[in-house]
Amino acid sequence: MMNKLKNFLVIVISLSTVMLFGQSEITLDKIWGTYEYYPKGVSGFNFLKDGKSYAELEGNNINQYDIASGNKTKSLLTVENLFKNGISGELSDYTLSEDENLILIETGTERIYRHSTRAVFHVYDRKENKLYRIFNGQKIRYCTFSHDASKVAFVYNNNLYYEDIKNGKSVQITKDGEKNKIINGATDWVYEEEFAFAKAFYWSPDDKFIAFIRFDESEVPEYILTYYNNETYPEWDSYKYPKVGQKNSDVTAKIYNLKKNATLSADLGDLTDMYIPRLKWTADDHQLCAYKLNRHQNHLQLFLVNAENGKSKVLLEEKNKYYIDITDDLTFLGDKQSFIWSSEMNGYNSLYHYDMNGRLIRQLTDSRYDVTAFYGVDEKNGKLYYQSAELAPIERHVFELDMNGQNKKVLTPFRGSNSAQFSADYSYYVNTYSSINTPPTYTVFSNNMEPVRTIVDNADVVQKQKESQVNNVEFFDFKTKDDVYLNGWMIKPNDFDSSKKYPVFMYLYGGPGSQQVMNSWMGNNYWWFQMLADQGYLIACVDNRGTGGRGEEFKKMTYMKLGHYETIDQIEAARYLGSLPYTDASRIGIFGWSYGGYMSSLCLFKGADVFKAAIAVAPVTNWKWYDSVYTERYMRTYAENPDGYDENSPVNFADRLSGNYLLIHGMADDNVHFQNTAELTNALIKSNKQYDYYAYPNKNHGIYGGNTRLHLFTKMTNFVNEKL
Repeated sequence: MMNKLKNFLVIVISLSTVMLFGQSEITLDKIWGTYEYYPKGVSGFNFLKDGKSYAELEGNNINQYDIASGNKTKSLLTVENLFKNGISGELSDYTLSEDENLILIETGTERIYRHSTRAVFHVYDRKENKLYRIFNGQKIRYCTFSHDASKVAFVYNNNLYYEDIKNGKSVQITKDGEKNKIINGATDWVYEEEFAFAKAFYWSPDDKFIAFIRFDESEVPEYILTYYNNETYPEWDSYKYPKVGQKNSDVTAKIYNLKKNATLSADLGDLTDMYIPRLKWTADDHQLCAYKLNRHQNHLQLFLVNAENGKSKVLLEEKNKYYIDITDDLTFLGDKQSFIWSSEMNGYNSLYHYDMNGRLIRQLTDSRYDVTAFYGVDEKNGKLYYQSAELAPIERHVFELDMNGQNKKVLTPFRGSNSAQFSADYSYYVNTYSSINTPPTYTVFSNNMEPVRTIVDNADVVQKQKESQVNNVEFFDFKTKDDVYLNGWMIKPNDFDSSKKYPVFMYLYGGPGSQQVMNSWMGNNYWWFQMLADQGYLIACVDNRGTGGRGEEFKKMTYMKLGHYETIDQIEAARYLGSLPYTDASRIGIFGWSYGGYMSSLCLFKGADVFKAAIAVAPVTNWKWYDSVYTERYMRTYAENPDGYDENSPVNFADRLSGNYLLIHGMADDNVHFQNTAELTNALIKSNKQYDYYAYPNKNHGIYGGNTRLHLFTKMTNFVNEKL
């Protein structure tokens, strides 16, 4: 009762403050300094197998809650347990064993690249109240329980190990691992970044085998990053980064037999210039599924591999005139007779049911909308669950469907963006919901779509929206000269007056399959855009051709011509916005990061008569300087497609710059190398073009840490105010 009264008084005082003193000003320090507007999330959420409880990581405690009431029922692990057993530092993640008695604890986590980390791991035995240290407390990567939780497997110094948890005996599976040469059980940089996984080993269902990918990156060219740490000389770090047309890692799928202490290679045929973007065990203990993808990424084969002898056969084969996106949707059913697969073969990403001979049983979802996530199959009740863009391309909703493709039911009552996490028996799910004007909420539902309780509602962020008197983001669309409808959103200035003329500040990303025009919360950028709207700008964003949610042809039409259609569409969007009666067509600016920085640069250079200013953060300036997997998927190699590269690379159009240009890059960017900005700088100087420039030493592609974001957005805000 006291808490409710306290919350009520806080709201009353806040509202009174607004009434007495007016609008609460949105500031850069609140956005990027103190992160005052940042919404709460749910850390370490896991449904428990009893179907009635969930666990949540809160500080260094793992607490169990009743789903229905929200009451805390017990502590699975407390700070006292950790400190008593000699662990200090922050508990960054945890994993429960299948019987939920053992807890794998991760502390001292260090980030390597986007997905990769190393950390210290312990296993806590709840029954015995005992803690086991893994690998003598050395930092290791991707420590993972076996299914029976008697062992863990992990990667150390590019070699794969497993360890018996209770006796602490470690077995080194591979011995040839070496930095910048051989990696066992973890991915190389380009797989991690472009195929979106870092751990590359997997326990078989019966724990008798460990499948893993071996990377030989010996012949992959190195890239050197320079770090400035107040020492006499800078520090250099080299890593293997295959650029367009360069040598990729040679990959092999391996299977280790624990009983025999022996490793064999899966026979996948010729692997020259091939990728193995996924390994996955089937429901059969001794049968592995390996993906094999050609370098052009338009021919995919799924192989079934016998774990005992490495022999294989093709389960499924798919070809595409453009390229094939790799997903984690492949799900083998417990009956060992069939599997679920997703594909764009009919124009939209759809779900299909196949038997184990690769014969299609049926198409499960309609070929008129994209399935955007697959959550799994309730085999007991014959139902599957997925997310799609069916109700609107700019929204996401969760659906239930019978395995015969009938009785489809939408499980999300809110218009906007919804995603779900289901309990083991699919009796409950947590729906994460947001809209473009509503911060995320996390609500537990029963499978009959009845709301049970809200875990997090972010009411404090909603209150800050009221105090700041934010303007609602509005959606719009318009038709281009090519008769294509494009979706957009805008934020009108405070105290909007349709008789006035406002400068326009556009935001974009625009890359293949991406979407910025979504009915979902856009994070801290929302507050920056609201702040600029307060200062008198009309903020707008348009999704060009090549973006997602509208089927394969719309997404893949930019194939071999990245930047071409996207730039045409963004220039048309600027012309459309400039034609509105309340905008000033002579003052239009555009901002983007990464692919968006590439696009904002092209727009300013090719649309000199439309854009007055542009901000480009961490841009690609010529695709020949980017990585092989991403670029060749959409462009093939430079040797195969020179016009596609040359006609759409900002570095080749620097001489057209006539507006105001702010170029920003992190000097330790392992993703889009600083080389891109250095080469564009050379081209601008050669053409005697003036521009503004900011470099961030030791910062990667995200340009963050300490005061960095505040410093960056202060510069960008000042640039917008000075130039628009």
